[in-house]
Amino acid sequence: MLSKAQIKYIQSLQHKKNRQKSGQFVAEGDKIVQELITGSAAAVKSVYATAQWLEGHPVPEGITAEAVTPAVLKLLSSLSTPNQALALADLPAQPPLRLEGAVSIALDTLQDPGNLGTIIRIADWFGIRQVICSPDSADAYNAKTIQATMGSLMRVPVYVQSLTGLLQAHPHIPSYAATLHGENIVNVPPLREGIILIGNESRGLSAAVLELCSRRITIPRLGEAESLNAAVATGIICGRLLI
Repeated sequence: MLSKAQIKYIQSLQHKKNRQKSGQFVAEGDKIVQELITGSAAAVKSVYATAQWLEGHPVPEGITAEAVTPAVLKLLSSLSTPNQALALADLPAQPPLRLEGAVSIALDTLQDPGNLGTIIRIADWFGIRQVICSPDSADAYNAKTIQATMGSLMRVPVYVQSLTGLLQAHPHIPSYAATLHGENIVNVPPLREGIILIGNESRGLSAAVLELCSRRITIPRLGEAESLNAAVATGIICGRLLI
């Protein structure tokens, strides 16, 4: 049975500062917890789930598995609709950021955790091995972000750093800024190296970032919509430039 202290600790990980301080995060959901215990078992410390879920999902040795009631899961969850399983895991160590010879996605002040999670999942689909977020973007280990990644977060490292600093430090790496007024992506050759830059949901890329980009690209608009969702735009750009 979970103690009040354990419940309080797990609840505290809903906040970014506590995740950073403890070096741990919480992942919720049947598929995500399964991904963690099969593909990243070393990072998982505990699984809390309904007895029914645990009966159908063997938990590897070395991971604490505890059956809890739906009422307790609701206490632990940060989501409006709690799932049947929740995992407590260590934040993964990050490999060095390497831009040379690779395609990366960089996000400038992206605010919606769902958009961030979907973009991480898109990166995983297209074989992009790193996503870079500006410090004022949504947190990769927010519960809603993790949900949206559907397990891809454990395969795609997410780095947090200044995008202007990144572009200034690597002027030889091609950078492609997604804007409403740029070069038609149909005319852009396939990418083998470069940084795809996606901006804030309402404001787009900052002027400072745009000034440092080597190329501005646009998805041609055929209808009357004012703009595209950031994650949708990322998927279209990757589908056009990486295949």
